[in-house]
Amino acid sequence: MLILQAERDALLKPLLAVTGIVERRHTLPILSNVLIEKKGGVVSFLATDLEIQITTASPDELPGEDFRLTTSAKKLQDILRAIPDKAVVTLESLDGGRLVLKAGKSRFNLQTLPADDFPLVSAASQPQAVFSLPQRDLKRLLSQVQFAMAVQDIRYYLNGLLLQTEGNQVRLVSTDGHRLAFAAAEHDGDLPRSELILPRKTVLELYKLLQDSDEPISIELLSNQVRFSFGATVIISKVVDGKFPDYNRVIPLDNDKLFLIERLTFLHALQRAAILANEKFRGVRLVLKNGAMSILCTNSEQEEAEEELEIAFQGDSLEIGFNINYLLDVLTNLPADTLQLAFGDAARSALFTIPGNSNFKYIVMPMRI
Repeated sequence: MLILQAERDALLKPLLAVTGIVERRHTLPILSNVLIEKKGGVVSFLATDLEIQITTASPDELPGEDFRLTTSAKKLQDILRAIPDKAVVTLESLDGGRLVLKAGKSRFNLQTLPADDFPLVSAASQPQAVFSLPQRDLKRLLSQVQFAMAVQDIRYYLNGLLLQTEGNQVRLVSTDGHRLAFAAAEHDGDLPRSELILPRKTVLELYKLLQDSDEPISIELLSNQVRFSFGATVIISKVVDGKFPDYNRVIPLDNDKLFLIERLTFLHALQRAAILANEKFRGVRLVLKNGAMSILCTNSEQEEAEEELEIAFQGDSLEIGFNINYLLDVLTNLPADTLQLAFGDAARSALFTIPGNSNFKYIVMPMRI
């Protein structure tokens, strides 16, 4: 029985939006599948790993019968990708739970599992806070903080991102214990004070799906979940159960060695020096003196890279070491042309800010080299 006929991209684009969270090997085989449902002319795609659920729909109304089925997300994705662009794809349902996909002279016979067995994440009904932002603004905020999230830290609450609302501000904070990134945006309304920790996987998928546009994204903070709705896409995610550290306590307020520096000039100098950085420790030494900053990297083979940048700095000299990746991360992801760097002494964290902008802060701890 013919159940659907559509151009390849009408199926592939929404499928790609949901399959990023699908685990290839799972204790529940059905979680390797995608739930495809057609009601009227709307075809929706849903995937979940029980922690996060993503639903999206094909932008166009498509002819065919109403149906619900699940099939391998990875195999369907690979097949559609391999089919020529603009090709017309037909889906047919066979007795015995088989799905036949045809395109031109290609034919694929896929296994399905019952749609009724597919586990859905049910959303809590009463939100604690609801607000919306342009997708572009949220994508910019995420880009400024997501790189500082921990990866598989035993302190599980660091493997994610703090989302905080209060008054007219939305704030995002991440830390791995060695550096911390803070970004905020103004909001028109008066928001209640609330906070939750978004899991790392949710943050990465959300960032991938957001468009660089003024189209709004609605954000609902629920008791132990968060729901993002934008365009035809809805993401429902559990939140991390834990207490995020008080980030205000680690922001150094009395660093007195201040200077401005062009972001790209600093970034390119670090990238060149990093070629000879120790592959294991990734250390870089910054040496401040009147009017100049030297960037020094050495490795276990006694090779050395040195860069010198002119800076408007007058004061006591300072030599301080950092993990060079922590510096490259912030310089790569920040859209500002100019940064202000604030140092204290060799044992004190450095503070990176944008001149005239209190909505971004990056704190990085020094390392002994």
